[in-house]
Amino acid sequence: MNIKSLLAKPFAGFVYRKQLKEMRTAVADQLAILNQLISVGKKTRFGAEHHFDTINDHESFQKNVPLRDYEGFKPYIEQIKQGKQNVLWKGKPIYFAKTSGTTSGVKYIPITKDSISNHINGARNAILTYMATTGQTAFAGGKMIFLSGSPELERVGGIPTGRLSGIVNHHIPKYLRNNQLPSFETNCIEEWEEKLDKIVEETLGKDLTLIGGIPPWMQMYFDRLVAVTGKPIKDLFPNLQLLVQGGVNFEPYKAKLFETIGKEIDTVELFPASEGFFAFQDRRNEPGLLLNTNSGIFFEFVPLAEVHNEQPTRLHLGQVELGVQYALIINSNAGLWGYQLGDTVKFVTLNPYRLIVSGRVKHFISAFGEHVIGEEVEQALLKAAAELNVSVVEFTVAPYIQQGQGKSYHEWFIEFEKQPEDMALFAKKLDEYMCEKNVYYLDLIQGNILECLHIQVLEKNAFINYMRSQGKLGGQNKVPRLSNDRNLANALTQYISH
Repeated sequence: MNIKSLLAKPFAGFVYRKQLKEMRTAVADQLAILNQLISVGKKTRFGAEHHFDTINDHESFQKNVPLRDYEGFKPYIEQIKQGKQNVLWKGKPIYFAKTSGTTSGVKYIPITKDSISNHINGARNAILTYMATTGQTAFAGGKMIFLSGSPELERVGGIPTGRLSGIVNHHIPKYLRNNQLPSFETNCIEEWEEKLDKIVEETLGKDLTLIGGIPPWMQMYFDRLVAVTGKPIKDLFPNLQLLVQGGVNFEPYKAKLFETIGKEIDTVELFPASEGFFAFQDRRNEPGLLLNTNSGIFFEFVPLAEVHNEQPTRLHLGQVELGVQYALIINSNAGLWGYQLGDTVKFVTLNPYRLIVSGRVKHFISAFGEHVIGEEVEQALLKAAAELNVSVVEFTVAPYIQQGQGKSYHEWFIEFEKQPEDMALFAKKLDEYMCEKNVYYLDLIQGNILECLHIQVLEKNAFINYMRSQGKLGGQNKVPRLSNDRNLANALTQYISH
C-alpha cells in the first residue's frame, strides 16, 4: 500500500465521524444556515429589495422571497456582469458556472468565495465516506480519470467563466495531481470525439483505479477502449475499483457498463449541479443519497402537485415526509434565493435524510392528464427488461396525439443493446408496469382514452448521432427521458431502424 492510501485512511475516518454527527443535527443545522444566509444577505441589493431586515424565521422568509427560476434571476446576473458588487451575495462571484438551459439558453450561475467549498468538498467527502465505510483505500494510489468539460475559462463581466467540471478541475488538490488523467491539454479539447480518442491514448497501459463522469459518457469511453484493443475493461485495468457517477439515474446504464467492464465493481452516486453539490451515496447497496445539510445551502421542498400554484407550500427539512414527490428549492451562499432547481426528489429515509432524484419538473408527460414522471418510466422499463432478458442503451418517451381515427398513445423510442425476442410481448409488459406505476395512466388505458404504448426501435448509436447533430455530444449533456411535446420524438424518427 502506497503513502497516499495510508494517509487517506485516518482522514477518511475523521470526515466520516463529522458526517455521522451532522446526520443527527440536520434540521437544526439547516435552520442555522438560513439565519446565516439572511445575515449576509441583508447587505446585498437583493436583500434590501426583499426586506431581509424584517426576516426572523422561515415563515417570514417565505413571505418576502418568492420562488424564481433562472429567468427570474437574470436581471441580477446582468447587474453582476456589468461589474456591480453586493448584488446577490457580498462582493462579486469568483466564477460563473456556464450551463445550458432548456428555456433560458445559456445560464450563468454564480460561484462565490463562500460557496466553492461546497462543490469541492462534496465529491471529496463522498469518496472518503466510501473509504471509511468499506476500508478500501488502495485505489487512492492509482490513476483516476474524470470525464469532464474543458478547464479553459473565458471572462464574462471580468469574472472567470466555464463549465462547472472545468472550474472544479482547477481546485483538485496538489497531492492528487499526479494521479489525475487525462492531461490538462487533452481536457481542454472541446470536440468530444477528438477528446475521447486522446483520453484512450493517454490511459491505455496506466493503472486506472477510479473513473468519474455521467454514465453514458463512461460507456462511450469504455466502448472506444474495447474497439481499439478488443479486450474487456477488466483486462485493461485490472485494479479498476470504483465508478463515481451522477447526473442521470444509474440503473438503466448499470448492466451494460458492468458487461463492458467484465465484472461488477463498486459505484458511488453523486447529486451535483452548477448551483451546488446536494447529496451523495453514503451506504453500499442501500437506496438513497445523503442530503448535504451543512454546507451553505438551505433547502426547501415544494410538493410536486403544487409546483405550478401561485403560492405553493414550502417546507423546510424538518417538515418533509417519506415517499412524497417534491420540487427542490435552494437558498445558498452563492446568492441563490428561492431558486427552483428543476429537479424532483423523494425521501426514502428521514433518519438520516436520504433521497432519490426522481426526475425533472419540466420532463414529464401529461398530454392527457396522466403526469408521468421520469422515475416511473425508468422503473417500468427496468422491470420489463429484466423479466424478458432485454438490454437497453438509451430511450425517451413522448405523447402521440391522434389527429384522425384511432386512439392516442405514448410512443417510446428505444435503442436496444439486446432486443426482445417478442417485441409485442415486451410492449405489453412495459405497458402493464406503467399502469402499476401511474394510476392516472391506468385509468386512461382502462377508459379507452389511450391505447397501449408503441415502441420505435432505433438504430445503433441513434442517440449519439442525434446529440452530435445538436452539438451536445459529451460534457454533461443528457437526453431527456420524457417530453410533453413532439420535438425530440420528431427529430429521432430519422433514426428508426427499418
